[in-house]
Amino acid sequence: MQIKITQYTKRAILGGVICLIIILLGTLLLGKLSGYEAKVLIKKSLSGINTLCNTIALASATILALLLTVLSISSNSKSKLKKDHYLQVLQIAKLDTMVFIASIMSFILLNLPITESDTVPNNWFNSIYYISLSISSILASGLIVVVLMLYNTIVNIIKIIGLGMHDHPLADVDQENKQMHKH
Repeated sequence: MQIKITQYTKRAILGGVICLIIILLGTLLLGKLSGYEAKVLIKKSLSGINTLCNTIALASATILALLLTVLSISSNSKSKLKKDHYLQVLQIAKLDTMVFIASIMSFILLNLPITESDTVPNNWFNSIYYISLSISSILASGLIVVVLMLYNTIVNIIKIIGLGMHDHPLADVDQENKQMHKH
């Protein structure tokens, strides 16, 4: 998937990166763990991570449904929007779908009863713990990027359709003028 990097996309990605850094810094503050400590922490944090995966999956599915509303409003308005607007909505849909799939796969992966297994060496639990925290951090950051991109799109729609800002970069003034001259 190729994402066109606009100022709006850069801000959304920056928001996600800031979130990722904050979460990972919090993880680093825990310091180095022994395998046994990591196993205990995995057991304690697993229900929270599972809830996070479920919440992200639900939010992603809801956002996909809301994108249909965005498309309906965009196409039924008197103001016309440029192709770039629809490409932004397509970017959001693609990224949101990736976040949805990753959250479902993570939920399934993190529900394996790894801490109950006697065949997993204790020294592996450090890696498993940090991987599970990284996965949840990336998923949360991905959802933040999607929400920020959606916010930017909604702001643009409000400016163009609701406030009639025909000088907006995504407003297709030429298309509107052509339709006005037909009537």
